[in-house]
Amino acid sequence: MTTGQVCHPDRFYEDTNGWWVVKEGKAEILFPSEKDVFYNPVQEFNRDLTISVIKQFSKPILEEKGVQPEDIEPGKPCDKGITVLEALAASGLRSIRFAREIGGLKQIIANDWSSQAVESIRRNTKHNDVQDIIQPSNNDASMVMYQHKKLTDRFNVIDLDPYGTPSPFLDSALQSIADGGLLCVTATDMAVLCGNSPETCYTKYGAISLKTKSCHEFAIRIVLQCLEAHANRYGRYIRPLLSLSIDFYTRVFVTVHTGQAKCKASTSKLGHVYQCTGCEALATHRLGRVTPHQNGKNFKYNLVTGPPVGRTCEFCDSPFHIGGPIWLDPLHDKLFVQQLLQSIKDGEFATEGRIRGMLSVVLEELEDVPLYYEIPRLTNIVKQSQEKLTVYTSALLNAGYKFSLSHANKHALKTDAPISFLWDLLRRLAASKNKNLLKNLSPDSPGYKIMSKPAVAEVNFDPHPHANPPSREMNLVRYQINPEANWGPKARSKTSIIPEKSEKQVRNQGRKQKASNNDQTTNLVSKKFKCDNLSNLQLQDQKS
Repeated sequence: MTTGQVCHPDRFYEDTNGWWVVKEGKAEILFPSEKDVFYNPVQEFNRDLTISVIKQFSKPILEEKGVQPEDIEPGKPCDKGITVLEALAASGLRSIRFAREIGGLKQIIANDWSSQAVESIRRNTKHNDVQDIIQPSNNDASMVMYQHKKLTDRFNVIDLDPYGTPSPFLDSALQSIADGGLLCVTATDMAVLCGNSPETCYTKYGAISLKTKSCHEFAIRIVLQCLEAHANRYGRYIRPLLSLSIDFYTRVFVTVHTGQAKCKASTSKLGHVYQCTGCEALATHRLGRVTPHQNGKNFKYNLVTGPPVGRTCEFCDSPFHIGGPIWLDPLHDKLFVQQLLQSIKDGEFATEGRIRGMLSVVLEELEDVPLYYEIPRLTNIVKQSQEKLTVYTSALLNAGYKFSLSHANKHALKTDAPISFLWDLLRRLAASKNKNLLKNLSPDSPGYKIMSKPAVAEVNFDPHPHANPPSREMNLVRYQINPEANWGPKARSKTSIIPEKSEKQVRNQGRKQKASNNDQTTNLVSKKFKCDNLSNLQLQDQKS
């Protein structure tokens, strides 16, 4: 990435020794030349957020050991501090920022499979004067974690930020994280998680993804389900602290705990999703149910009956697709998120405005409502014009239902109202404006079948004082603003853990294109000969 291509050219400069330097937070990373720079400024939000989460997570652990985090200078090792593993460190930027910006760290292992990457880590730790905290490691990420399975060797924090899916590393990560430890996981294969390839999603995550307007939250819930499934194999379970869909990836922060009895409750946290293929109505069905025992001390774990829907949709007579299993319990620990929001200081991070905005939306989200609908999509199905957001939210609140927006989609509407009420809302709204409910609708379309039925529920559209969420009212930065041209996931690092292409792949690279070019050349040659033959015949005729 060159300085002309990035949104923060002031962070790039060439020092007196000829090194290209990238500045982010309190870290500086050296690269041999401008063309060797592997840095994505869009991911700064990810790194800023992770630092703030680790700071907040480590406070009670350090205080329990008699250490006050405020009294510890970042960049200096703490004997009673926490241990961190960055399993896929690349240039080491994230680990160096951890060391320079988080107090109370005992050790950070910055690991990468590539010897070139580890050489970069060593160079950069020395340049940033954090070699007393950061230990570079040149090894397979999974092997490093398997070597720390022993209870006394486990990490307090493990950060997994791979290119693509994290699934190859989850088994080892969930065995090497300390009890109550923090696991930070990124997944960037959003096309797979959002329903473009359900079969591939199943092979990687053990769940079927669906193409739904709530696909970004669906993706988060698939990743959490995958983490829970891996943890359960070892008598462990997860507790999500913060789970986000950000830009082109998902990022989840979960604590991992041990307890066979608690693992039995996992079936009640997971479930399948039924999506109508016509009107896209959603229904969820948990795998199990937990109820209090008669003695008041224990719990009963029961199977559930179902399914929750018929063979066809009651609104449009279309069949259903089945996805999942996904995580159906809350995505966030609201108390932790509140403390995290309060802990962010002015001027601490370059992306603090967006962090505050996103965390504010998270605090507003309904905890007990998995997934959401898009208002533009609902109005499109029934071919009605879209009104202001507060028209719909006022109607929901006046009817006694709750609602919230979602950090994952700026058009999202989460509500505990049944979809039947939402269809009644759209029917009543169209009728109140004397519109033709069936205009522009084909008789065979889902929208026609929905709007041709009479509204049952009474709907009051009077403005409600709480119809506009506080985060929206304050115009907080909640969603990504394009930071630069062609922003998004960059090319895989040259020091990737993925092996080089096999000889067969290299030999066959562009084989069809080469064959096509050869055919074109052959055709051109044959046409040339025909022209030459014709010219010779014409010359002979002229001579004769």
